Amino acid sequence: MKIVRYQAVDGIYYGVESEGRIERIAGDPFLVIERTGQVDRLSDVRLLCPVERPRIFGVAYNYRQHTDESGKEQPTLPVLFMKPSTAASGDDDAIEYPIDGEIVHYEAELVAVIGKGGRHISKEHALQHVFGYTCGNDISDRIIQRQESKFGCLLAGKGYDTFAPMGPAIVTDLDPTNLDVILRQNGSVKQSGNTRDLVYPVADIVAYLSRFMTLLPGDVIMTGTPAGVGPIVPGDDLEVEIPGIGVLKNPVVAALH
Repeated sequence: MKIVRYQAVDGIYYGVESEGRIERIAGDPFLVIERTGQVDRLSDVRLLCPVERPRIFGVAYNYRQHTDESGKEQPTLPVLFMKPSTAASGDDDAIEYPIDGEIVHYEAELVAVIGKGGRHISKEHALQHVFGYTCGNDISDRIIQRQESKFGCLLAGKGYDTFAPMGPAIVTDLDPTNLDVILRQNGSVKQSGNTRDLVYPVADIVAYLSRFMTLLPGDVIMTGTPAGVGPIVPGDDLEVEIPGIGVLKNPVVAALH
C-alpha cells in the first residue's frame, strides 16, 4: 500500500495512492486506515512530507563502504543523531543552500516510519512497529558538522530548515533488508547501494532506540547512506530513488538569508 500526504484545494489529507488516483483517508493513517470514498487525482494535488513535523532520528556510518570513505572506524553500536522537525520537507520542495555554506553534501537514505509506538521493543518484534518506508536525503553542512564533531555533538550541521526532504510516499509491506538506494545529481548516478550492506538493519535500530526512549507513531528513522556522498550547489537537481517506493526529487536553491 502506498500512503501519501497531500495538499488538495480544500485542505491537507492522507490518502492511498494507486495508478494516479488517491483515495482519501479519514484522519491519521497510523491509527487506522479508514477510506472516505472521496478520490483525488494525483495530478491535481501537491505531495507533502509524508509525516507532519516528525521527530527525525538519524544513523551515521551505517554502511560499511561509506564509513571507509569517511576515514572512520566501523561502529560498534548505532551512531545516532537527531534533526529538528523543521528540517523536514517533501517531494519537489527546494533544499536551501545556506548563505554561508561551503561544503554541503547529499546523503540518500531509506527512511523507516514508525506506526506503532513502544519502549523496550525486541529485535524480533521491531518491524511490527514500522508502518512503512520512504525515501530521504540527509543534507549535511560538513564544515559545521566537523566543528561540532570535535566536541562530540551533531545537530546544527544537519539541522537547517529543508535539510531532511522525504517522500514521495510511505510504502507498507516492504522487506527493508534488500532495497536499492540510488541518488542522481543532475541525472548522473552518484550513489548506488543496497540495504543488505547496512551495519545495523532497521530492526536493530528500532530495538536499540527503544531501549532509551519511547518511540511514537510518526517518528522517522533515516537509516544511513551508502558510499558516494558528495557536494551540492544551487541549481542542482537531486533524485533519491528506492525501487518499490518511488523517486524523491528536490532542487537546490540559494537561501535568501
